[in-house]
Amino acid sequence: MIDDMTDAEQQYESSKPLFEKSYPSNGAAEPAGESEPQAADTQQPQFPTDEAFASAQLTLRALVSSKEAGVIIGKQGKNVADLREATGVKAGVSKPVPGVHDRVLSVTGTLEGVAKAYSMAAQTLIDSPPPSASSLSSGTTSIRLLISHNQMGTIIGRQGLKIKSIQDECSVRMVASKEMLPNSTERIVEVQGAAESIRLAVWEIGKCLVEDWQRATGTILYNPQPKEFGSSGGGGYSGPRVRTGNPADFESPDGADQTQNIAIPADMVGCIIGRGGAKIQEIRRVSGARISIAKQPHDESGERMFTIRGTADENERALFMLYEQLEHEKVRRQMEDQEQDE
Repeated sequence: MIDDMTDAEQQYESSKPLFEKSYPSNGAAEPAGESEPQAADTQQPQFPTDEAFASAQLTLRALVSSKEAGVIIGKQGKNVADLREATGVKAGVSKPVPGVHDRVLSVTGTLEGVAKAYSMAAQTLIDSPPPSASSLSSGTTSIRLLISHNQMGTIIGRQGLKIKSIQDECSVRMVASKEMLPNSTERIVEVQGAAESIRLAVWEIGKCLVEDWQRATGTILYNPQPKEFGSSGGGGYSGPRVRTGNPADFESPDGADQTQNIAIPADMVGCIIGRGGAKIQEIRRVSGARISIAKQPHDESGERMFTIRGTADENERALFMLYEQLEHEKVRRQMEDQEQDE
């Protein structure tokens, strides 16, 4: 409810959305409240030609090791700067987390630009391979794409025909993980091959994601964290902490509505509420859940309590959308920090 906002939150300026068209993919759906209103029966966009696909906007993320991240970024950020200039994409690597060996490479732009960017990153890894790549054939490397669980069927296809077709046509080897990554609804699709083969494969995978963008709505993005994920001790935001241990957090008498409490860091509350309450209203409308926000921090941590009330499905949709918005804001801040550092 807008009444739950402070004056500062009502004046919160929403950041520019990562996506400028209405068909984002791979879990990177437009933040709630920033897209144009659409009718319930809106049809998904049609892409009859390669030219139409080439200009489609999306974000495609990949998991990279810390050593791979260093190679992709390059000395004083030269490699990633060259990549951005050559492809016109926004690209950045998440900051390292102590005790975690993986980071996330995020690339946003046209499908053509994103495919070329991953090809350039692959060529950089081939030219300066980190020790972990020693087992791969000469002239090849591996890219671990992060794909929404709900979109995997589009990439794999019935009886695996689509993924086999991509492998044959692009001369790559692809391995799709069966399990979702921790605290997320993303899975890994590993693509192995030469740089040009990876470009072709990312192009084909991107076409699948663009066509099937609606299934990505509500994806919980993977965020590499140490085992104590979600603890409030250490600086930096690591995702909402879902309070599931206390029976008081869940109430479902006779199968009726449930109540779920989530603690959100104070500096992230504004990005969820949005300008004039637009984002939180969209989350309420799409999920069907009732969401109230505590006016004051609930303890010394400064976190604000969000209370979600609705059916199990409504609460799940609301939680996914809240988490999604938080992850988009986190990625945006990381990319801004990295660009300033460079």
